[in-house]
Amino acid sequence: MLQELVRGNKTPQRLAERAHVVLLSSAAVSDEDQGRQLRVDRQRVRRWRRRWEAVEGRLAAAEAEGASDKDLMALIRKALTDELRSGAPCRFAAEQIANIIALACESPQDSGLPVSHWTPPELAREAIKRGIVDTISPRHLDRFLKGGRPQAAQDPVLADLGGQAG
Repeated sequence: MLQELVRGNKTPQRLAERAHVVLLSSAAVSDEDQGRQLRVDRQRVRRWRRRWEAVEGRLAAAEAEGASDKDLMALIRKALTDELRSGAPCRFAAEQIANIIALACESPQDSGLPVSHWTPPELAREAIKRGIVDTISPRHLDRFLKGGRPQAAQDPVLADLGGQAG
């Protein structure tokens, strides 16, 4: 199954690389030699070898219990996938994001601006002026209005919007 991942045309490159690390490790190739062969640093090789060693027992147990090839492949893929990262703490409350979105839906002329459409800098200035936020960069505001995931997207208020803010 690991060979299948390494050779698969549709296997993401990171997953194929990690499967290759596991295969080379099982062949007793040193971390340094693997790093040279795969053109990665040996710390990356060590990290994925250790992660594999941590789940190898669970995979063997699943195989012994009669797990299907499909189930085993899913477990292997999960074992070779990046762990979730905590990320930066939320900067804005869901209410602030909702208020910025509402502001973006208003006409700039309602705020006394002589333009027909908001630009990110004008919208950021107006949000600060109205006291919605203390500070926000035009780029950050533009990112979540264009459909990027705002930092407070896990909040239930935004969950109803499908996690999208624009």
